[in-house]
Amino acid sequence: MILFLALCFIGVAIAGASAFVIFWPLTLVHVRDRHAGTAADFGPGAFANPAALRWLLGGGYRATGDRSLSGLATPARIALLTVIVALVLAGLLWLAAEALP
Repeated sequence: MILFLALCFIGVAIAGASAFVIFWPLTLVHVRDRHAGTAADFGPGAFANPAALRWLLGGGYRATGDRSLSGLATPARIALLTVIVALVLAGLLWLAAEALP
């Protein structure tokens, strides 16, 4: 049963990754088009750039005061957090299944 729940969390992580792949590129395009200074901080290849992902997770987009940017970045942030939390929980459940007799 524990491994089934771990597999369910993997499914949740896949759903979060799907949402992330939709909203994060839209956020990056919005930043590139309307916030050139922020886009310059990310550099090329910002999709998987650790600095850009830290900016997203930290809520750095709120400092711009752009409601359209918040409307795109907030779902991307929630999706990324969903992926991270679901994978951590799946890993913990897998470890629990291995440790329990």
